[in-house]
Amino acid sequence: MSTIAFLGTGLLGAAFAQAAAQRGDSVMAWNRSPDKVLALAQFGVIAAISPAQAVKSASRVHLVLKDDAVVEEVLAAARTGLAPEAIIIDHSTTLPVLTKARAARLQAQGVNYLHCPVFMGPPAARQAQGTMMVAGPKALFERVQAELAKMTGRLEYMGERTDLAAVNKLFGNAMIIGVSALMADILTMAQASEISGEDAVKLLGFLDLNAMVAGRGLNMARGNFTPSFELTMARKDVRLMLETAGDRPLAVLPLVASRMDQLIADGHGFDDCCVLGIDTVQRR
Repeated sequence: MSTIAFLGTGLLGAAFAQAAAQRGDSVMAWNRSPDKVLALAQFGVIAAISPAQAVKSASRVHLVLKDDAVVEEVLAAARTGLAPEAIIIDHSTTLPVLTKARAARLQAQGVNYLHCPVFMGPPAARQAQGTMMVAGPKALFERVQAELAKMTGRLEYMGERTDLAAVNKLFGNAMIIGVSALMADILTMAQASEISGEDAVKLLGFLDLNAMVAGRGLNMARGNFTPSFELTMARKDVRLMLETAGDRPLAVLPLVASRMDQLIADGHGFDDCCVLGIDTVQRR
């Protein structure tokens, strides 16, 4: 049985703490709002009155916090209780440049730190599903690999570059948020066309989104804009989408139309529509 601590018991942190306690770990937890920790008592999680108390005697300290500022604040408050051999496992979604600086500073101070953001919600955390990425010293990862594997369906070690998991977490969240925004626009068009949202979503099953990422995504990354769906034709289709939605609010498509207009004015109208990514090639 491991003695571990969770600092931050919002929806995800609470789910992790609950799952750890139910696996048989001895779990201490702290949260700025004490009620959220006390609600975990039914699972055997012990509430701490401070971060320093929570981490005392813990071999692993899991951070599930809002942002970089809160991570720094809570780490500072926990340091007096942190055992020298303890490993900090930071699941927070943070800015890559600040994550890198934090990892370097903590390493210089002799503090063991791994950045381990996740792609999972609370239900997945309770069931050890989803994906966890790890960035940091390989030796530290190997010390906790078996325990981290119990928390997730997929454990991916990204390497010793300490900001790499942070960057990939933003990539993934950008896809999730972007797809959600496009789905909102599609459902707006469905409403305007008197088609049920459920039927619209079902029709999207005809598309292979993974193949699009592998095809157009790689073409963008490589700067290959050989046309198969010309930008001018894609812009025409976006016009039809906007006209279909009418005066209903849209999340993404008006911005896409504006960017397409800029590129067409710059002479890219007969390139493939993946020329939308041309600036990423030019800025390498």
